[in-house]
Amino acid sequence: MTIDGPRVAPKSGGDPKQLVIFIHGYGANGQDLIGLAEPLGQVLPDAQFVSPDAPEEVPGYPAGRQWFPLTRLSQDELADGVRKAGPVLDQFITEELERYSLTADKLALVGFSQGTMMALHVGLRRDPGPAAIVGFSGALAAPETLVDEFKSKVPVLLAHGEADPVVPHQALDAAAQALQQAGLSVLCHKTPGLQHAIAPEGFQIAAGFLRQAFDGSLDVPPGAHMVQPAPA
Repeated sequence: MTIDGPRVAPKSGGDPKQLVIFIHGYGANGQDLIGLAEPLGQVLPDAQFVSPDAPEEVPGYPAGRQWFPLTRLSQDELADGVRKAGPVLDQFITEELERYSLTADKLALVGFSQGTMMALHVGLRRDPGPAAIVGFSGALAAPETLVDEFKSKVPVLLAHGEADPVVPHQALDAAAQALQQAGLSVLCHKTPGLQHAIAPEGFQIAAGFLRQAFDGSLDVPPGAHMVQPAPA
């Protein structure tokens, strides 16, 4: 199975020096996140952006896509879903790096909701892993297997709204704890009053996080769990 989606070339006009893959949430499609390429391109002018459509249609809603079916957000359902969908995304990542002749240290994964689950599951199990993973309003599936299965100590940024009615913000705390216990670096930011969305300050933090991850200036000790304040 192959997937594809909308693309935005580097704002600099030159060949890509980084690759950012957006991974959308349940019921959306690649168009949902590709709009982030415009403001993120201001910070990463040499980055190529791509936002693939998930492989499955949402029943009754052909325009909506899903990485895997969601019915009750149980841990068993999430773990089974990411394991089944993971190989499709993993292969896409490999092909995109080859397409642009880039190495893994020039890759970042940015997920939203179900896309965050996919980014964390696939990205942390790649060897070599990406330069960074950013997850908005999501969760970590199968946390009990992370210690035994992760292959790369990828720095992770998690952002969540404290009023999220879809994926409760406590999912961020659980994910951060599991990542920390595995010895991974994780930064966290919560936005009071935000529902299931990306807040401007969360996006701003993510943009700075990605820039630092790519230029080598990101300083988060392995195993650290740090709360990231909102920009001044």
